[in-house]
Amino acid sequence: MTEAAIFPPIEELLPHRGTMLLLDRVAEYEVNALVAEYSPRTEAWYADVSGNMPGWVGIELMAQSVAAHVALNKRQAGLTPKMGALLGTRSYRMSPLSAGCFSAGQVLRICVQETFRDESGLAAYVCSIVQNGETLAAATLKTFEPDDFELFVQGSAL
Repeated sequence: MTEAAIFPPIEELLPHRGTMLLLDRVAEYEVNALVAEYSPRTEAWYADVSGNMPGWVGIELMAQSVAAHVALNKRQAGLTPKMGALLGTRSYRMSPLSAGCFSAGQVLRICVQETFRDESGLAAYVCSIVQNGETLAAATLKTFEPDDFELFVQGSAL
């Protein structure tokens, strides 16, 4: 993976803003994979009583990392990213090491690897969240990038 490259600010890759932007930066990138980083904030909307990020937010970390990967691929091809949808996952697993949360102030590395993509915009990504070399969470996300997102959310583009 390309580590030495300088990537655009995450705000140029994702439409999320304010407290809904849950990535700090892209750390590594290649055509089929990306590693993003994020440090949970003690004052964030998701913070539990100890100031940590609940484990269930990990799905959104993974989804935003997938979106950053798609945006960089589109940018490389000279295309504009389209809106996409997280279809879901069959299994989101957290390691017992995580104690069900991600520690505030610690850098998380969100790794996404595209394993499938077809012409319709359907894709699958193997994802993990790693901290200090330990995998804290893992899932395979299914995503969809329809030609017309508005028609898709209205149920007309299926």
